[in-house]
Amino acid sequence: MSKINVAVLGATGSVGQRFIQLLENHPYFQVTHLCASENSAGKTYADVMKKRWKISGDIPKYASDIIITLPDPKVTPGVKLAFSGLDASVAGEVETSFAEAGIHIISNSKNHRMVENVPLLSAEVNANHLDVLASQKTPGKIVTNSNCTIMGVTISLKPLYEKFGIESVMLFSMQAISGAGYPGVPTMDILGNVVPFIGGEEDKAEIEPLKCLGKTEGGKIVNADFKISAHCNRVPVFDGHTVCVSVKFKKTPTESEILEAWSSFKGEPQELKLPLAPDFPILYRQEEDRPQPRLDLETGRGMTTVVGRLRPDPILDWKYVVLSHNTVRGAAGAAILNAELMYRKNLL
Repeated sequence: MSKINVAVLGATGSVGQRFIQLLENHPYFQVTHLCASENSAGKTYADVMKKRWKISGDIPKYASDIIITLPDPKVTPGVKLAFSGLDASVAGEVETSFAEAGIHIISNSKNHRMVENVPLLSAEVNANHLDVLASQKTPGKIVTNSNCTIMGVTISLKPLYEKFGIESVMLFSMQAISGAGYPGVPTMDILGNVVPFIGGEEDKAEIEPLKCLGKTEGGKIVNADFKISAHCNRVPVFDGHTVCVSVKFKKTPTESEILEAWSSFKGEPQELKLPLAPDFPILYRQEEDRPQPRLDLETGRGMTTVVGRLRPDPILDWKYVVLSHNTVRGAAGAAILNAELMYRKNLL
């Protein structure tokens, strides 16, 4: 199969930069268009990003000389797929216009996430949700990522939900500042501090995993049948969302049963050996003080969900800690993995 021409929408933002980094020399996709606002359009990517590139390493050479265009399907000829890192204030309308023009969209924005026939896709968790794309009326199809906070949480819950059933979940997030984009949280608000509020975050954390873990019926997705209570906090860590999770099960498992469920868990990305798929979606750390962002964030090139501290919960049943890379596994990397899955399933 030949490479597919793709565009990155919101290419100058934090998630856009990750897309550009992760798509360098990709075996399935070739970036031909970088799209951003009027302030950047008409300039080369290198000129615009001289002081705005915030990822380790230089801007990939393939992207440096691309002339930035507006996020408009009329000025992206030959593109079959667009990765969207657009701000939610503009993403909904722009992404719909691309789908109407016959260009598939894989989005990190919240705008289409809860539409019944739009997959909230986590490639190892719910690949079967791609079945609902047939009920979308536009020639181009829209697929979304979940919120970055709950990406790793949902992956850790998937094998437990399948094997033991879940009645309820309590989660407490400690979210990195990169999740707020650039320039993000003001220095004097976050250094030496914890901010116990992130606008709209708790609502997403309480509903999006239910859709990810739901089932398909009649061309739409029906949510899973348990409840989640979330507390979301911003902490002075650059990358990596850490979440403390407590779970009440329908059939209470033993410690060894939970560990076996995690260690044996694999999905279609592993079966297909997709380029960005980690060998194991979940890695359990035995140390009593892991996972930690500084030590564990790059596991599996940032695509592995790292879990630790499994222990009994005196109120619910079991509790543990989850770490995931918020801009890789929780955003650009997950979107590319979703696209790789669609490519191999001939859905592009």
